[in-house]
Amino acid sequence: MTNLLLDVTSGAIDWARAQFALTAIYHWLFVPLTLGLAIVMGIAETRYYRTQDPFWKDTAKFWQKLFGINFAMGVATGIILEFEFGTNWSNYSWFVGDIFGAPLAVEGIIAFFMESTFVAVMFFGWNKVSKGFHLASTWLTGLGATISAWWILVANAWMQAPVGCEFNPNTMRNEMVSFFDVALSPFAVGKFCHTVTSAWIIGAVFTVAVSAWYMLKKREQRLAFESMKIGAAVGLVASLLAAFTGHISGEQVAKSQPMKLAAMEALYNGGTDQSLTAVAWVNPFQQPDYKNEQEPPFRIAMPYALSLMATRDIHGFVPGVNDLLNGYTTPDGHTEPSVEEKIECGRKAITALAAYREAKKSGQDEAALPHLQTLKENMPYFGYGYIKSADQVVPYIPVCFWSFRIMVGLGMVFIAFFALILFLYYREKDLTRYKWLLITAIVLVPLAYIASESGWLVAEFGRQPWTIQDMLPTWAAVSDVSAGSVALTFFIFLTLFTTMLAVEINILLKQIKKGPEYSS
Repeated sequence: MTNLLLDVTSGAIDWARAQFALTAIYHWLFVPLTLGLAIVMGIAETRYYRTQDPFWKDTAKFWQKLFGINFAMGVATGIILEFEFGTNWSNYSWFVGDIFGAPLAVEGIIAFFMESTFVAVMFFGWNKVSKGFHLASTWLTGLGATISAWWILVANAWMQAPVGCEFNPNTMRNEMVSFFDVALSPFAVGKFCHTVTSAWIIGAVFTVAVSAWYMLKKREQRLAFESMKIGAAVGLVASLLAAFTGHISGEQVAKSQPMKLAAMEALYNGGTDQSLTAVAWVNPFQQPDYKNEQEPPFRIAMPYALSLMATRDIHGFVPGVNDLLNGYTTPDGHTEPSVEEKIECGRKAITALAAYREAKKSGQDEAALPHLQTLKENMPYFGYGYIKSADQVVPYIPVCFWSFRIMVGLGMVFIAFFALILFLYYREKDLTRYKWLLITAIVLVPLAYIASESGWLVAEFGRQPWTIQDMLPTWAAVSDVSAGSVALTFFIFLTLFTTMLAVEINILLKQIKKGPEYSS
């Protein structure tokens, strides 16, 4: 581990990050629709099981077909994403592979196996198994996809807030000491709930949009009306849950990643009684001069709301960027060291690790003990030993600030939109007269994806420069590879994923245009 600072060019690091971001962004285009449509098709088949009306069987099969097209594409990109940990981030994989690999292994062995088994029954089991077993298979397919998301998000949450592990200086690896702490960490639970409910929103928006298209074309009227009702109901519940779970996630970020919260709010100088910014002018193309600016201009904020969200106390202390850089003391007496102090502690840990291993190698076990003690005392700031300047721990504020507001703003639009559809549906039943509403439903599909991807931008840009929070910066985690080789595969993947996305959209549109196949 002491040799992690390899002769890796900044270009190689940037290309490795760009390639991983590309794969993750494309992968997340497929996953949320899978999770969202699982709810819709499950509800439709449940209606068939209860009513025995063939219409609901045809409706369920229609949404299952669209689910299947999207499901296949998501699997392909997900496999590539996991391989990139070994190809481009080998130091990361070596350092924490024992921990990070565990939830991914569980996901592959249990969740993916579960999905693969029941998805076959769902597609090919009609009239071959009982209605009850087929209904269970449909719901279990969706449950398997959700469990798969759980384990992947557990792995991601551990990178954001590492728990349940201990560094072994003899193996030079972080080793898991509590699987349950990793699997059930508050950060993982909050992240899972918020991510999955946001995925349901995309499934709901897609369902409503397809139904709206049929209404505009005056086709498949019953399927359109019933599916729109299901989609709007799922969407409204999911939107409200996403708002609630987002608040919980905000609390977790405030505890584990205060610099991310400060970047999201463009909060340069914190304190008590902090307001939550609704809108402000933060130049999207330039990192602000946070050391000299008091707050962004043209700021409109909700009094005390940030303190309440972060601390559950309207008078709570929320640190800003400069507080985190320079160190601070809260009103209750808690003192947080400055980044420079953390860097010094990190370098002590790295030096002590090297001295410990040298002593052990020479057979001087007694001489190694003081170095081991120094390592343990400074291990919480180990990653800071690879930081050269305090400014490196400040993420790119404009991306965090604007992505967060895009996500929240569109989330409020979805709540209002789904509520309006349900209101009009139950008041008038006939929505075809509201052509503007139907067109809006279709326009909201790309906006739903923008909102979802914006959430991931906040999560991942906000924790930079860390691959693992406070433990391992990106330049210490990357493989010793040339920038040219990573750049080449970046453009290969870009071409491949773009082609896959175009193919999926084309197949989906053809199936939607074709419509459901009705039973004779």
